[in-house]
Amino acid sequence: MPRSFRPSDFDDTGVYRPYVSVTERRAQATRAANARAERGEKLEPVVSTGKHVASTFWGRAWCDNLERYSDYANRLPRGRTYLKNGYVVHLGVAAGEVTALVQGTSLYEVKIHVRLLSPERWASIVARSAGRVGSLVELLRGRLSGEVMQIVTEREHGLFPSPDELELACSCPDKATMCKHVAAALYGIGARLDARPELLFTLRGTDASELVAQAASGAELLRPLKTRANALDGTNLSELFGVPIADDAAVRTEKPPRRAQKGRAKARPR
Repeated sequence: MPRSFRPSDFDDTGVYRPYVSVTERRAQATRAANARAERGEKLEPVVSTGKHVASTFWGRAWCDNLERYSDYANRLPRGRTYLKNGYVVHLGVAAGEVTALVQGTSLYEVKIHVRLLSPERWASIVARSAGRVGSLVELLRGRLSGEVMQIVTEREHGLFPSPDELELACSCPDKATMCKHVAAALYGIGARLDARPELLFTLRGTDASELVAQAASGAELLRPLKTRANALDGTNLSELFGVPIADDAAVRTEKPPRRAQKGRAKARPR
């Protein structure tokens, strides 16, 4: 009886490929990563454990927005599988740009350019959120009111990019606008936001502290976005604040203990 072929037996260009197990593909990814590390490259792999790609507010919100990209619906599941299988051996996030290395038949280079948020759009988000965000830690932990969450995650006017704000490129032979390696990198951003939610603001060229400030001048809000991005670029706010931003343990703000009084003041004689 002749063998029946499945779509997964062929690569994105229609060429037959032999089956490679997840274990062997991971081993290939590890070897490729080690080879680059030996050449002095600093790699930041993405590790996603558990049932879902992301588990925190910002990570889940990123993935939810990504899955609204109907034009890419058929590519996203493969990318999600690649991420969960540990094939994203490096993911770097900077203002307006994401770079990644994703293991496939070979180790492919992914570049994603993300349009910086316009000054007008950012000023609108800040203005509508004014007075509703208590602290930077509260913001990055996603402990916001439903109203603020709706503002920052709005499809057209929030923080997350739309498909026309992305430029996608991969070194693989697939000619599709979004290949599975790009999709894996996009999901990788969501997983990375679990541990470092401040990277979303860095990526869009904005400063999260402006959402916390009680009053900001119009001139401050309209400063060049790349200048404002430097305030968070490369900063791990988990370390800065000394709290596990992505941890589920609540952050409690307590009043400092009052100093013990040595004794009550004696009443003056009348």
